[in-house]
Amino acid sequence: MAVDYTVIVVYLAGMLAMGWWGMRRAKSKSEFLVAGRRLGPAMYSGTMAAIVLGGASTIGGVGLGYQYGLSGAWMVFTIGLGLLALSVFFSARIARLKVYTVSEMLDLRYGGRAGVISGVVMWAYTLMLAVTSTIAYATIFDVLFDVNRTVAIILGGAIVVAYSTLGGMWSITLTDMVQFVVKTIGVLLLLLPIAVVKAGGFAEMKAELPTSYFDPLGVGGETIFTYVLIYTFGMLIGQDIWQRVFTARSDRTARWGGTVAGTYCLAYAVAGAVIGTAAKVLYPNLGSPDDAFATIVKDELPVGVRGLVLAAALAAVMSTSSGALIACATVANNDIWSRLRGLAKRSAEHEGHEEHDEVAGNRAFILVMGLAVIGTAIALNDVVQALTVAYNLLVGGLLVPILGGLLWKRGTAQGALAAVAVGGLAVIGLMAGYGILANEPVYYGLLASLVAYVAVSLATRPTDEAVLAAWRERLAGRSPELPSETVPAHQ
Repeated sequence: MAVDYTVIVVYLAGMLAMGWWGMRRAKSKSEFLVAGRRLGPAMYSGTMAAIVLGGASTIGGVGLGYQYGLSGAWMVFTIGLGLLALSVFFSARIARLKVYTVSEMLDLRYGGRAGVISGVVMWAYTLMLAVTSTIAYATIFDVLFDVNRTVAIILGGAIVVAYSTLGGMWSITLTDMVQFVVKTIGVLLLLLPIAVVKAGGFAEMKAELPTSYFDPLGVGGETIFTYVLIYTFGMLIGQDIWQRVFTARSDRTARWGGTVAGTYCLAYAVAGAVIGTAAKVLYPNLGSPDDAFATIVKDELPVGVRGLVLAAALAAVMSTSSGALIACATVANNDIWSRLRGLAKRSAEHEGHEEHDEVAGNRAFILVMGLAVIGTAIALNDVVQALTVAYNLLVGGLLVPILGGLLWKRGTAQGALAAVAVGGLAVIGLMAGYGILANEPVYYGLLASLVAYVAVSLATRPTDEAVLAAWRERLAGRSPELPSETVPAHQ
């Protein structure tokens, strides 16, 4: 295992070194939170793919393949579909807004009265996303170093918090590019073909497993529909995803770079399901489907390759964790704390006049949120329920007012607030009645949010024309407050 350990230690040391390098680059709020809005297509595509393909997509995706066969790809597949939809239909407009958070977008669209409540919902979602990603360290470090769960969470979490706090989005972008390369080599180019060969090839896999393992809809139509509602729509509105869109140097970069990343996700989804199916042939009686990834890596891969593939799993977890962490801290600082203190201001309007203390403030929030994430991860056991609550609240409460604001001129601030409140409360109440993991809460919560949004918007005065005019100017990229794009782009 010495070679494997060396690969992992060098990888982790590299992550910290990039955090230090990023600290030297992040001299303004824009540089710290959105990498100066300067990413070119190559770097944008890699980092976007890295953040959406986390531990759930890698370890969980293989586990679903182990449990259901090829149809286990649907969870990650719907993530890829969501990223494609975001990139093709919305990313250009989102990038032109030049804001830092989803709540700032709602303020611009509805006239400054929708931010705090939406910020609280978004903060809860990003916090739980960071927590569940952090817990995944326990699985990987247990395989690597045979350490207990708490030590594993502290070790992995401390590294992510360190490089995220030091350099903000620049550090996270650089580490995500490395993580994207490591994942591509480790999972797609090494683990996938080795797993299939070890299982005897596709002919042997078909002979050994029930035909349902090769049915593309074997996981069930209702499950696929729920994946679409939660993950595809979740990709359209999550702060962690939008914050990456904000890093694009142009709307063209956001559209085409995101399309490449979404297509990559579709391939990754199929790869995970195939690896899980191969693991079912090799180890038909594992105690948990989520053990499939670690087991096949541990037992079937040669020395050195095993270390690289485990580094790939670590990369998947770290990219999602760091992206969720900076999103959580950005929302906590800009959408909640500053507003509660009465210091809220339109960040995008002041982007050319940022002070260095804004970097220090955001850095402090990342550190505080990171410590909270590590503590919560240690205390929490049922991560699936926690993540389900977060996604249900996100989709049930925020999908309608966000997409409504982008697509329907008649939507009002009162309608948006009603949609958030009614949808959020409906989801919570229905989860209490049906159970947290039931499908009904997100179905009916989303419907209640839509009805409230339309009814209240039609019953209240239209949004002030001056607000809509400013919104249209910002969407078109013609706002006079926007900074000139004179800095060199980074590929």
